[in-house]
Amino acid sequence: MMTRIPILKLRDCLIVSIQWELDDQTALSFQEDLLDKLHTTSARGVVLDLTPIDFIDSFIAKVLGDVISMSGLMGAKVVITGIQPAVAITLIELGIRLENVVTALDLENGLEKLERELED
Repeated sequence: MMTRIPILKLRDCLIVSIQWELDDQTALSFQEDLLDKLHTTSARGVVLDLTPIDFIDSFIAKVLGDVISMSGLMGAKVVITGIQPAVAITLIELGIRLENVVTALDLENGLEKLERELED
């Protein structure tokens, strides 16, 4: 049985806290689930908390980059929180650019930043 990543709705935002290292199938299911939830809820923002994740491989990094890009195409602003140093290094080394993505140190700051982004 595959574990699904919970996606919570708070007002017009979705909150995702990834609590374990992702395998390829879970990452792909998460991508599909998040995009479906964006579509069905018309959420305007996503906070993606990666605090517990201290390592990602190239496939997971690509999926995360794709999720962020796809969310933007669907009209949602994305804030990523809790990026660990090794994850940041991996993303940059793989050429995954997050130029239009706001980042924050923790979930609380991420929610505050997303609310400010959505006011603009």
